[in-house]
Amino acid sequence: MSAAEITSQEYIKHHLTNLSVGEGFMTVHLDTLGWSVFLGLVFIMLFRSVAKKASTGVPGKLQCAVEMVVEFVDDSVKSTFHGNNPVIAPLALTIFVWVLLMNAMDWVPVDLIPRIFELFGVHYMKAVPTTDPNMTFALALGVFALIIYYSIKVKGIGGFIKELTTQPFGHWSLYPVNFILEMVTLLARPLSLALRLFGNLYAGELIFLLIATIGLFQLPVHFLWAAFHLLVIPLQAFIFMMLTILYLSLAHEDH
Repeated sequence: MSAAEITSQEYIKHHLTNLSVGEGFMTVHLDTLGWSVFLGLVFIMLFRSVAKKASTGVPGKLQCAVEMVVEFVDDSVKSTFHGNNPVIAPLALTIFVWVLLMNAMDWVPVDLIPRIFELFGVHYMKAVPTTDPNMTFALALGVFALIIYYSIKVKGIGGFIKELTTQPFGHWSLYPVNFILEMVTLLARPLSLALRLFGNLYAGELIFLLIATIGLFQLPVHFLWAAFHLLVIPLQAFIFMMLTILYLSLAHEDH
């Protein structure tokens, strides 16, 4: 299905529709699930292969690139996370690379993957998992669960409740006000994580689709927007990773 065969509105709506099964709350987006799992496996297999073949001599280009990513994430964790938890660095690496790979699907021409799947009778296929709010909220809720878990583990249930009720106002009569303010702050963390990632990638994909509808002049504009996305795609993965590290660092602070 091309932009020349249908109206621009129908073209954009078609490309932004997920391949799904089920109805209502039980709807499953098969394309989001499939591509995210596939890219997760690519990440695992790639890094495992490099780790197995790593040598102390002159590294190859792939090993060098992987080592640069690992060192970059490790430095980010050391500069931001102030607790003592061996899980944080691998978690940050997983989030950064996985989100980066999912975002990078935005560089694939918008018609390429849908056209390939149409040959097999699949009429809807969104190839960028992070343009689906279900994916970004799933990632954010996973981080939120870790925040709650480590907050209770490090501070204890009493300490965690005390943290929610005694700040920012110290007088006991204002504890209910403190609790409301702190709960809003706490719940805003996964919400901001999910919506920031989704909003930026969805907007980027939408602009690619709009460019595809302008006809003969789309190629130069497409390449300009793709060049801009060279910054947006890794930046959004970096922001998601850094906020995760920061939130988990706050969860490990025992006052």
